[in-house]
Amino acid sequence: MKLLENKTVLITGASRGIGKGIATVFAEHGANVVFTYSSSVDAANALETELKALGVQAKGYQSNAADFEQAQELVENVLADFSTIDVLINNAGITKDNLLMRISEEDFDKVIEVNLKSVFNLTKAVQRTMLKQRHGSIINMSSVVGVKGNAGQSNYAASKAGIIGFSKSVALELGSRNIRCNVIAPGFIETEMTAKLSEEVVAGWRAGIPLKRGGTPNDVANACVFLASDLSSYITGQVINVDGGMLT
Repeated sequence: MKLLENKTVLITGASRGIGKGIATVFAEHGANVVFTYSSSVDAANALETELKALGVQAKGYQSNAADFEQAQELVENVLADFSTIDVLINNAGITKDNLLMRISEEDFDKVIEVNLKSVFNLTKAVQRTMLKQRHGSIINMSSVVGVKGNAGQSNYAASKAGIIGFSKSVALELGSRNIRCNVIAPGFIETEMTAKLSEEVVAGWRAGIPLKRGGTPNDVANACVFLASDLSSYITGQVINVDGGMLT
């Protein structure tokens, strides 16, 4: 059963990892997929081809979600090409981990800008369209670190906790227009980035998770499908932890 037939989704930061997993699963559910990438042109072109092979429309746009003007321009271009945006998934994010005593102002500001300000930029940019349509689902990617904090990640935790507060406020503002806003908080998801960790470190992570495994991009993508589809039409302002029970 295809849950997202004829819907158009915009996903930021989707050329690899969790974003790529979301794009693929959404296409499998019949959604037309629009995605952004920053520098991986070859990976973006390959993903576009893969998504089209699933029988949907797909297009990648090189755009910096952290830049307010670029976000506005992106949404204008998407609407010109696809006419509508039914679902927005703010997925773009970076880490610049360090202990507070060593973290630079530049590294703090950059993480806030890419992870949190991008969510403001894109949400503001799609708001007018969703208000006109009188429907929409906004899904913002936080982290278990944004819920409970983590030593050495004060900048990342602040950005991801900020996403939760922002999303709850948007849910309250836009609910009367049938626009929903929810948050996904992934735990330890195994991607290209975690593949760089030693097997010993990864085994340690898995041992501390009740389900005894790391998550996959598809685990996150399936939660996004639920929040994007009509199955969750009475759910807004919520945080869903996709973490194998880490925060239980």
